[in-house]
Amino acid sequence: MSANTTDTRTPLLVWGALAIVYVVWGSTYLGIRIAIETMPPLLHGAMRFVTAALLLAGFLVVRKGLSAFKMSARQFGGAALVGLLLLTGGNGMVAVAEQHISSGLAALLVASVPLWLVVFRFVVRDRPAVLTLAGVLVGFGGVAALSLNGGGEAAGTTGIVVILVASLSWSIGSFLSSRIPMPGNVWAASTVEMLVGGAGLAVTGLSIGERLDLAAVSGRSWAALVYLVLVGSLVGFTAYMWLLGNAPISLVSTYAYVNPIVAVILGVLVVNEHVTPQIVVGGLVILVGVALVVSTERRSKTVKPVLQEKVKV
Repeated sequence: MSANTTDTRTPLLVWGALAIVYVVWGSTYLGIRIAIETMPPLLHGAMRFVTAALLLAGFLVVRKGLSAFKMSARQFGGAALVGLLLLTGGNGMVAVAEQHISSGLAALLVASVPLWLVVFRFVVRDRPAVLTLAGVLVGFGGVAALSLNGGGEAAGTTGIVVILVASLSWSIGSFLSSRIPMPGNVWAASTVEMLVGGAGLAVTGLSIGERLDLAAVSGRSWAALVYLVLVGSLVGFTAYMWLLGNAPISLVSTYAYVNPIVAVILGVLVVNEHVTPQIVVGGLVILVGVALVVSTERRSKTVKPVLQEKVKV
């Protein structure tokens, strides 16, 4: 009975975590945009992730004691590397890019992540299913259709280049997370990643001359930062890291297709952006791509740890 109960709960946990990542990370693009109105992009990220790491560490110590952070030097190094790639390189450059492009367009361009992941899988001779590949390509076609419209705003070349590099950094971090030594406790791993990633953002921001003027920070930006810490980081990022160890990477990566839809909807509701026919059509194409990937992976190994995607070390 215990095994059956676990089998029943696991798919529910996977879909619940996916729903969190879908909705929460779609909203963080707008949150970042509001936060950096009066905060430096990299230092805002440093405050976000270091604060979230300390809160999560405190929670773990209260619940499980210091034993929750028992890990080898190699496991700590693996989590630190992933944190630098995901947060310093990925999330940090998203914030920098949003100084030049809209949050909606940033979300659309980050949808290139699944394509990178498929390329990496081919490199290590892990051939994705034909329908998985088709879903990725269809989804990217929808993203391209939306990007051609651009929300009616002019996009800076600098912002586009930066966001694509951010997507590559995030993709590498996601890909490596299941192939290098990582802490056994996923929450402890998230703590290390956020702490190291946040420290990397602070060092990078200060080294390029960013300075935080507390008196100049608006209440609106502070509220956005609090949301990003409590919801975007603690809830969203931890759910994402759990998914990386319990669901296929090609399924997890579908968040990149849903996030732009959430971002567009929030743009309409919060800042009165117009929904064009191109946005409607592109959004429908993206959903078709998501359906192809999800249905294919569900039939194979949706709720199983991705043992085939991990290197034994």
